[in-house]
Amino acid sequence: MDRTNGNSQMPLAGTRILDLTSVIMGPYATQMLAEYGADVVKVEPPEGDIMRNMGPHREPQMGPVYLNLNRGKRSVVLDMKHPESRRIMAQAVRHNDVFITNTRHKALKKLGLDWETLSRHNPRLIYVFLAGFAEDSEHAGKPAYDDLIQGMVALPSLVQQASGGQPEYIPINIADKTVGLFVVQTVLAALLERISSGQGQYIEIPMYETMAGFVLSDHMGAATFADEDSCQAGNPRLLSLYRRPYRTADGWISTIVYTDKHWESFLRLMGDEHLWHTDDRFQSMANRTNNIDAVYAYVEKQLVRKSTATWMRLLSEADIPVAPVAQLGELIDALEQRANSVIGRYQGSKGQRYRGINPSIQWQRTPLRAGAKAPYLGEHTEQVLAEWGSTDD
Repeated sequence: MDRTNGNSQMPLAGTRILDLTSVIMGPYATQMLAEYGADVVKVEPPEGDIMRNMGPHREPQMGPVYLNLNRGKRSVVLDMKHPESRRIMAQAVRHNDVFITNTRHKALKKLGLDWETLSRHNPRLIYVFLAGFAEDSEHAGKPAYDDLIQGMVALPSLVQQASGGQPEYIPINIADKTVGLFVVQTVLAALLERISSGQGQYIEIPMYETMAGFVLSDHMGAATFADEDSCQAGNPRLLSLYRRPYRTADGWISTIVYTDKHWESFLRLMGDEHLWHTDDRFQSMANRTNNIDAVYAYVEKQLVRKSTATWMRLLSEADIPVAPVAQLGELIDALEQRANSVIGRYQGSKGQRYRGINPSIQWQRTPLRAGAKAPYLGEHTEQVLAEWGSTDD
């Protein structure tokens, strides 16, 4: 079988990854690694990844979340409670470069899948442990889900502060997917490091601490200055009640009046050019930040006067960034109609038609490629075990 998605020149062609992850963060990361050309073998328990059953189904255990996180992988079913499965996994790590798991340490140790055990079978193994919390923290070993992490890193509080309402989760699995991106870049860096050292290593990627750093890079605010008596955190512009899509006469629009040039052009367009010269709230980035609610409220007040189409034209002509506010269906339609679309259609092995998400980054010489349909549960068990040298039932 061609294990490089049809292109032996893909960036990670020849790299083999054992994927013992489930739900979202790990599968999101390993799908991207598969798009780079890695041979990703998803090792599942007999009941399969829990996400197989999430959302509407056309086929059993093939829900849309699973389909969009596991394309291009091969599925092997092993019951790790069975001693023979543990022997097979010990054999498997000799054939693989990277082992990624989000199983808890205690269970890994019990199953013989801990770093100390597996590294004895393959000293070049890159072992990536996806933790909810750093192992040296007070939360070590506790369960972590996207909702919990969002709450702990203050995202609902930021939404509350910005909206004036109540705490709200961001309605995407932003913690899972953000940390999934960190997983990808960590694996790539580890593979590069191994070229020079010739050795594998254990790597821990904690969800909470990683996501906290991601959030605070925007919102450390005055807390950045450790010698200040006041440690008021937060980015005033991002937290403004008026930083939101603006209502027009017939809908909604996204625009950002940001630079000095933008503001001078916007005030001129509104017939208030004199404010650029007489109202110091508009005249510099520092002043606008200090008066962010007032200047954004001014934008809101102006935009409700004309239609979305009119503002799209006028703001574009004034070289002010502007975009429509899309619904999910409109987003899918817009992306599917483009050449080299991020949304593409593909056919499953049984003839069903699906929409899937393609790689968005364009490589000139070694283009990435979305894999085939996500695998059925255990679809490749016999094939992969034969590659690992096991002929057992």
